Amino acid sequence: MPIYALGDERARIHPSAFVHPDAVVIGEVHLGAESSVWPCAVIRADNGPIVIGARSSIQDGAVVHTQPHNRTRVGDDCTVGHLAHLEGCVLEDVVLIGTGAIVLEQVVCRTVSFVAAGALVTPRTEVPSGAMAVGVPARLRLDAVKPDMITGYAGAYRRHLVQHRDGMRPVDVEDCISEDVGRTT
Repeated sequence: MPIYALGDERARIHPSAFVHPDAVVIGEVHLGAESSVWPCAVIRADNGPIVIGARSSIQDGAVVHTQPHNRTRVGDDCTVGHLAHLEGCVLEDVVLIGTGAIVLEQVVCRTVSFVAAGALVTPRTEVPSGAMAVGVPARLRLDAVKPDMITGYAGAYRRHLVQHRDGMRPVDVEDCISEDVGRTT
């Protein structure tokens, strides 16, 4: 897996965390217990540290970046969806960022909040607890989110973490050649 030091800054990854071999982690990235970083995700801490809490997942193709004066922090039990982009923002605990969402500098997503798929959360926005940010630019729907809308996603990715960490292995393409294409048992 490509994990790179940047000068003297290096990643600090909890032993129970999982970083997929095709993810990229650069610089001082703190990855908490049982957290996961999935294929093609990029976490680039070239402007200061990025902290990702316990049991959080950074899914396939997501980009997490930080800024010199706006550090990026992801709390515990968060899910950052496929192809999402975080830039100089703070996610408190139990936050879900939907597929393809963009969360920009100085945004704060409070505990138990949700950014919908494809939403663009503009700079200096606060997404309150219980709120959902929807659309481009994002509008807030207050009192739209309950914790169980988010915790299921975090739990599913903890199960995937174990499945991939313990059962994933590379295979040669020759081992995949089969006349039974499209048939399942």
